[in-house]
Amino acid sequence: MGLQDADADDAGFGARVRSAIFWRSGSQILSQMLSWVVTLAVIRLLDPKDYGLFAMTQVILNFATFLNGYGLVSALVQSDSLDSHRLRQAFGIMLLLNGGLAIAQLLIAPIAADYYDQPMVASLLRVQALLYLSTPFLSIPEAIMGRALDFRRPALVNLIAAIASAATALVGALSGWGVWTLVFAPIAGFWVKAIGYVIATGFRPIPSFDFRGTGAMVTYGASLLGGQLFWIVQSQADIFIGGRMLSPHELGLYAEALFLTQIFVSKFIPPLNDVAFPAYARMQKDPSRIAWSFCKAVRLLLLISCPVYLGMAVTAQPLVETLFGVKWLAMAPFVAILALAMPFMTLQVMFAPVSNAVGRPGTTARIAAVGAILMPTAFLIGIRFGAIGLAWAWLGAFPILTAVTARLAGAPMGLRIRDVIRAAAPGIGCSVLMAGVVFTIDQMLPPLPAPVRLGVLVPTGAVAFLGALMLCARGTLMELVWLVTRRTRPATSPA
Repeated sequence: MGLQDADADDAGFGARVRSAIFWRSGSQILSQMLSWVVTLAVIRLLDPKDYGLFAMTQVILNFATFLNGYGLVSALVQSDSLDSHRLRQAFGIMLLLNGGLAIAQLLIAPIAADYYDQPMVASLLRVQALLYLSTPFLSIPEAIMGRALDFRRPALVNLIAAIASAATALVGALSGWGVWTLVFAPIAGFWVKAIGYVIATGFRPIPSFDFRGTGAMVTYGASLLGGQLFWIVQSQADIFIGGRMLSPHELGLYAEALFLTQIFVSKFIPPLNDVAFPAYARMQKDPSRIAWSFCKAVRLLLLISCPVYLGMAVTAQPLVETLFGVKWLAMAPFVAILALAMPFMTLQVMFAPVSNAVGRPGTTARIAAVGAILMPTAFLIGIRFGAIGLAWAWLGAFPILTAVTARLAGAPMGLRIRDVIRAAAPGIGCSVLMAGVVFTIDQMLPPLPAPVRLGVLVPTGAVAFLGALMLCARGTLMELVWLVTRRTRPATSPA
């Protein structure tokens, strides 16, 4: 296959994990920096209505995507051994599944347009069907890389794909493509990445349609399917409900506020989970080791993400005006509310690779089932108060879902809710203190242009957060230094 599988018992396993995180996250950061610069330019050129129409198509696209066979890829990563024949079998299954999805979306397109009462939705969905055809060429190389914990070679591919997508978006926005800009940019990025992954891994895309011996792989993938379906219901219910009740303009404001506040959890957590899943899978015989590693990950990520989230909440108005322009200013109240829900979402999604890696995908399915009931119910209640009600539904329901997740996913590895709370406390506590300082200073400021106001509040928040860390969580800082410099875990229980 070209890449050697990683083994948790190897002396260099920890180093390979750190290298994987560096290359996977590093390439993601560079790609996202480029993407954000272009995205900000594109948002200023397009209208909220364009993003509302695009959001309507994403409900259909994401719902169909849960059938794209990525559960089979997880089975390949989790399995003890892997040969070229199994890769060809998996590739054949992925071709059939995703070809079928492309055809299905062509048929569903007019029905979706009728539901939203937006004829443009049908045309957008027909073109977006091209995305499914890239999936087989992406997924199998990802499985190969995941088992080897080798993300160095594809890092360049991710960057090139980001450049292709960003260039397409910029050209489209400047050329007056409107909502089509949002359609063609990801298509360009996905296909460049697919071709690049194949080249980087040396994978030969030759399918096998002899599916004998694939029972275990298909069974494992199918067991993840239920959880994925529930997740889609949970994550897309707000747009599905709101798209029917709100105008494209209102929906666009809400959708972009959700995009902004979810940048960290949607763009940085998945790459880390990509590394975490195969790493946890290699530790599955030692649950306490997984619990210890998970708590350290929680402590670190919330220490990084929480000041961002709470900073967004208290600076929403100048932040939106500075980044997006005056025509998007009505988005600020959505940002302020949604940002407060994101620490809980960050913590919640971190549990998925743990359950899957230890061979308990059923746990993920049960958690997703709870979310598929809880979140749509909250959105149905919230929509009675308009688009802002959808934002409040996030803040009201997600802490509950996070607590349920911690209880169900933590039990198999002996992880208690209080262990998770203890790990999350430094990041959340210091960020709350920071937000209080920033809010107080903001109230004292005279009227200022939004960029100037933001330029005062951001450094104030940074100083306040650092001061809170030194005052209340100095031990956490030292622990993080220890974590980076040491390679073995202490003989203590998860904390």
